[in-house]
Amino acid sequence: MTTTSIDAPKSALSRIIAAGTHQRVLAFASLIVLLIGFSIASPNFMQASNMIAILQATSVNGVLAIAVTLVIITGGIDLSVGTMMTFCAVITGVVLTYAGMPLMLGVVAAVLTGAVCGACSGTFVAKMAIPPFIATLGMMLILKGLSLVISGTRPIYFNDTPGFSDISRGSLIGEVIPSLAIPNGVLILFIVAIVASYILNRTVLGRYCFALGSNEESVRLSGVNTDRWKIVIYALAGSIVGIAGLLIASRLNSAQPALGLGYELEAIAAVVIGGTSLSGGRGSIIGSLIGALIMAVLTNGLRVLSVAQEWQTVVTGAIIILAVYADMMRRNKSS
Repeated sequence: MTTTSIDAPKSALSRIIAAGTHQRVLAFASLIVLLIGFSIASPNFMQASNMIAILQATSVNGVLAIAVTLVIITGGIDLSVGTMMTFCAVITGVVLTYAGMPLMLGVVAAVLTGAVCGACSGTFVAKMAIPPFIATLGMMLILKGLSLVISGTRPIYFNDTPGFSDISRGSLIGEVIPSLAIPNGVLILFIVAIVASYILNRTVLGRYCFALGSNEESVRLSGVNTDRWKIVIYALAGSIVGIAGLLIASRLNSAQPALGLGYELEAIAAVVIGGTSLSGGRGSIIGSLIGALIMAVLTNGLRVLSVAQEWQTVVTGAIIILAVYADMMRRNKSS
């Protein structure tokens, strides 16, 4: 009897880990199938320049997916990451272009702005007990409006900021190995993924992230200040969104205040495709990274095949529905 009670949690944990691993393997297999399929359909798809373009496109959505992963694992959701990314880019434009401050201060401003916005969302959810969907929906609209107000509804350009475009479009590797010009944005994506994965799997913050998503009430009853940890997690996710704001502003060499809506849906879709459960308690950074690559490959492949933009949007919407349905089926099997 005692042995059974002790082994039960272990077996449940083993099932969760196995389910997550299975989903990541399935997502990776889907990525390979897409690559092979588009390569057969179009000989231009596997060209080196197109592969670089896919990686470059993945950099922004991948960083957003990493941020969303942290929040969803806690059992929450963040619909504001797209407009938050834009707001961080606009604040960077204010610091660098309007105030003429050094480049490093603009980088710090973007990350801190994202952290503050994330902390605000976390406070709405933790302290005011507003459902994450509503809290972050309101935050999305607030940040969209603030971006337009602060910028005067006009793009902010970074032409007078030396080195800003190199944040995303430059290539440190290309300077060392000329034949391997991997954009800096891709390097930043993988660095963020490695750091976030370490935090999630090797730190106290990561353990509480999973614990909040698995059974928040039990964590609270054990004496843990769950509100504080939730705010910290949302703030960390926001700081990562700030990095995404830098990447997209650097790629466009401008802060576009009307940009951002729709990015949150692709990020959430990538996270769910990668095996993170919308009910919380399960997920991985590597899975979300694979999901982001799948979304980028699909979008790029349809574009190479000259599929109309409106049909690309239809396909993206269908993938989101299928990803959520697959998550529901996984939860039903594990329960």
